[in-house]
Amino acid sequence: MENNQTTTNRHGRTLQGVVVSDKMTKTVVVAVNRLKKHPKYRKYFRVTKKYKAHDEQRAYHTGDTVEIKEIRPMSRDKRWTVARLIKKRKEVASEE
Repeated sequence: MENNQTTTNRHGRTLQGVVVSDKMTKTVVVAVNRLKKHPKYRKYFRVTKKYKAHDEQRAYHTGDTVEIKEIRPMSRDKRWTVARLIKKRKEVASEE
């Protein structure tokens, strides 16, 4: 899996994740993984959270690794925008 990072600066948080859906208009859903330590057993486990991010030009597609940054609320559940592309998805040649 990807090693996703979280950074905080004076402009808000930035997260790194993978686009899991691009079916909405000007919106992509980004899944961000992080490791969390169990309070009793002290073992790390993976937690995934999905964020809706604004994509004005519809440039990002499913499978792309992107960085999202926190912004003012744009809608009921959209508080993030795609800042930059980190890695493009691998294109798979389909046979017809």
